[in-house]
Amino acid sequence: MSVDSYFDLIVIGAGPGGYVAAIRGAQLGMKVAVIEKRPTLGGVCLNEGCIPSKALLDSSELFAQARDKFALHGILVDPPRLDLAAMLRRKDDVVKKLTDGISYLFKKNEISLFSGSAVLKGPDPQGLQEVAVTAVSHELDNQAEVPLGGETSLLRGKRVLLATGSEAIALANVPFDGQVVVTAREALCFDRLPEHLIIAGGGYIGLEIGSIWRRLGARVTIMEMLPRILPTMDQQVADMLYRSLRKQGIQFKLGTRITGVRRIGAKGIVQFNAGSGAEEIDCDRVLVAVGRKPQSAGLDLEGLGIAQDEKGRCKVDANYQTSVAGVYAIGDLVAGPMLAHKASEEGIVCVERMLGQHSLVEYDYIPGVCYTWPEAASVGQTEEQLKEAATAYKSGRFNFSALGRARCMDESEGFVKILAHAETDRVLGVHIIGPRASELIAEAVTVMEFGGTARDIALTCHAHPTLSEAIKEAALDVHKEAIHA
Repeated sequence: MSVDSYFDLIVIGAGPGGYVAAIRGAQLGMKVAVIEKRPTLGGVCLNEGCIPSKALLDSSELFAQARDKFALHGILVDPPRLDLAAMLRRKDDVVKKLTDGISYLFKKNEISLFSGSAVLKGPDPQGLQEVAVTAVSHELDNQAEVPLGGETSLLRGKRVLLATGSEAIALANVPFDGQVVVTAREALCFDRLPEHLIIAGGGYIGLEIGSIWRRLGARVTIMEMLPRILPTMDQQVADMLYRSLRKQGIQFKLGTRITGVRRIGAKGIVQFNAGSGAEEIDCDRVLVAVGRKPQSAGLDLEGLGIAQDEKGRCKVDANYQTSVAGVYAIGDLVAGPMLAHKASEEGIVCVERMLGQHSLVEYDYIPGVCYTWPEAASVGQTEEQLKEAATAYKSGRFNFSALGRARCMDESEGFVKILAHAETDRVLGVHIIGPRASELIAEAVTVMEFGGTARDIALTCHAHPTLSEAIKEAALDVHKEAIHA
């Protein structure tokens, strides 16, 4: 076993938490090493999650606009034809450019990259953490990692940061097979349009991927165990999105539990129960998107004595240090929403706190976005949470249908809702469903980070005509002063 040089920080995992932490550490003068078992950098988010799904969402949205909306603008074209192979090539090209960009940033910041799987070995006699790295190869058919064998490298460092992310959870008695029963990774790489795609789970991933394939012409059925979609989002937003997606042709079976999947050749028979007894429905693909779990297998957390909670997440203190001194954890390995931007913020704050800075992640103001059409975005508390906590609040709402810019775009569906404290007027939550909600939510996050009020938003001049005027009008409506409502 060869022993490599000493590092100030060893990061395991090059996803949005790990690679950002590594770059920040290098900026602050640390000698940094990153261990990644994928052939490319960026983790799940960049390789098989956030980025490829958004690339396909944008492509499918353009396809649907050409088919359904161009004529409304006086643009007459032949019915569009789908070139799925070209669409997938564009998606892959977007991913490659961004993963190559991270590689460039590693070289620019003099970060040492080690390709392989990592195992924590604990402290050496000098108190430095040791991490063994075994090289892996990647089978092209399923991207599985297999050991190459041979010599294992041993890295030594003052600190180790765990940022290995998460993996999809399988349904009970329904194992993934990569062909009929798939994860989001395979669902973003289908080489042909599914005739009938069944999705288990009415959360962000299921709704987004379902939207992609429905826009392109597939029959899509979403089965959700709960009586509503997006259970953590504001009820009014979730209800409107549900109605909108139904109008787009997505079928829903709420309050439904999938109990099994039988294979018949290349097809699948999904067995489910919607409360009235066992039923079956046929399909050619089943996407399971019922949640994710920390991906820590192989690290030997138990052997090192790192404490975990009942969900397999690492327990950490305010500095993101685990129960083992010198070992830290962030992102999907710790409590909180499994979001790429949350992991990135934790990576930066974790490294800065290692060096004595008093950085902080404001968990109350982490936005969530569902990139459907219309988009849905939220930050802060929902109306249901405020009622449950008996918090006195005022609500303001403004519909995009009354907004000039939204009308010009022919995107008038949805609204902005602002919740403010009844006495202090401080903004407690902002919930948006409508065009470019993912971009509009940033203003709300900024206002809330600075302790702003609904009156602060209302007094801020917003350019006309823009979508952001809906935020101003909703803030005015908190005090029943909206001009265009």
